Amino acid sequence: MAGHFEATPGGGAAVALDEVEISILRSLAVQLLELIGPGDQPADGEDPLAALFAEGPSKPPTDPALARLFPDAYGGPGGSEGSAGAGKPEEGEQELRERSAEFRRFTEMDLRTGKRDDALAVVRTLDALSPAPDGGAVLTLTGEECLSWLRSLNDLRLTIGTRLEVSDEDQGEEGSLYRLPDSDPRKPMVMAYLWLGALQESLVETLMP
Repeated sequence: MAGHFEATPGGGAAVALDEVEISILRSLAVQLLELIGPGDQPADGEDPLAALFAEGPSKPPTDPALARLFPDAYGGPGGSEGSAGAGKPEEGEQELRERSAEFRRFTEMDLRTGKRDDALAVVRTLDALSPAPDGGAVLTLTGEECLSWLRSLNDLRLTIGTRLEVSDEDQGEEGSLYRLPDSDPRKPMVMAYLWLGALQESLVETLMP
């Protein structure tokens, strides 16, 4: 089971993690929470109903990693939406930007809440582990927790991949990520990126019918 998820009764999954792996996963999940930002709970004295219907931002995040986690819904300049081809190109692009802004204004806060909840689920399940004498533990997830882990692992890989400026060509077994020398300062983060991908793939395969 070490490093590989196995199915458990009831639609869950389990994997054995050592002490270092637990620490890395928890640290990355906490950093993801910090990147996404605090919750949107109403402040003291604020009307909870008003907070519920509060609008979100209309512009994409300036941080490239956040922009990858919360992309525009309707492409943008160079996008493939059919409306971009109607009239002048700049008119089509402007329409896409306006549609994306409108969509983002009413959905991004909920999306952030969902990603935050998934990362919190990762932290909480790791914190609930009972360590073995060697410091490792067996992580056992329910079906719902598996889905939160899958989404959060994907968010972590998107974030790290953006920071590393990873392209599709870099990720194959013959790609440049596998050929980095140990002296490259990116090597630890690259190893984490590849490991998260293997963990995610293992969990997906375990949950497949």
